[in-house]
Amino acid sequence: MNKYVHGYDQAEHIRLQDQASTLVDLLHCDTRFAAGSRVLEAGCGVGAQTVTLAKNSPAASIVSIDISEVSIAEAKKRVESAGFSNVSFQQGDIFNLTFEPSSFDHVFVCFVLEHLAEPMEALAVLKRFIKPGGSITVIEGDHGSTYFYPDSLYAHRAIQCQVELQKQAGGNANIGRELFPLLKKAGFDSVRVSPRMVYVDAGRPELVEGFTKKTFTAMIEGIREAAIEAKMIEPAEIDRGIRDLYRTTEADGVFCYTFFKAVAEKR
Repeated sequence: MNKYVHGYDQAEHIRLQDQASTLVDLLHCDTRFAAGSRVLEAGCGVGAQTVTLAKNSPAASIVSIDISEVSIAEAKKRVESAGFSNVSFQQGDIFNLTFEPSSFDHVFVCFVLEHLAEPMEALAVLKRFIKPGGSITVIEGDHGSTYFYPDSLYAHRAIQCQVELQKQAGGNANIGRELFPLLKKAGFDSVRVSPRMVYVDAGRPELVEGFTKKTFTAMIEGIREAAIEAKMIEPAEIDRGIRDLYRTTEADGVFCYTFFKAVAEKR
């Protein structure tokens, strides 16, 4: 896996948890697996999504893997604290897994492909571990879907810095729009993609706080130093962009972002 552009510090752990808790209904209202099924969560990170998987499918057996030993330890602690016992954890690289072929009913991948230089190959690898008739669920964002009021050239430039830094690290922050062709090229059937827009205005204070401030703008703030060091933007410009993103959280502000959720089958 390529370098994780957001880092592994405690601030990023908190941001991921804020994102997961804020978006749980939008992204996971239909994420459920049948009793007795075996599910592989590929790239669980700090367990921000794992808790929801365990809660929504209490009678499924979930195996969650991540390349980071630190993240695995955090994920395990989070799941145990939530009181769930249907998840086991393993450290592992998606491209070098040791599971038997066709050993899972379902695979779940969330916010992982965006960090990979070879996302289609990752999907093809994961397909080998799905039983015939099983499925894969993939969720990714797309920074190119971001728009807001008041509009701001500086805010767009700040966001583009994050996109470019992720590209330099081997990833793709705009991968959400590519899920359909990626899954088709990886050999999956019955590919279905649904856009999940986050629309935020002052009438939705929980999203103003949980998504616009603590998830998205916090992410852009988190790459400030890296963007300046890479000479992508001047300090005053990115600071203006971050201020303008916070401006969208005021009484007349609007912020929109689209995630894409894909479900496909293996015949």
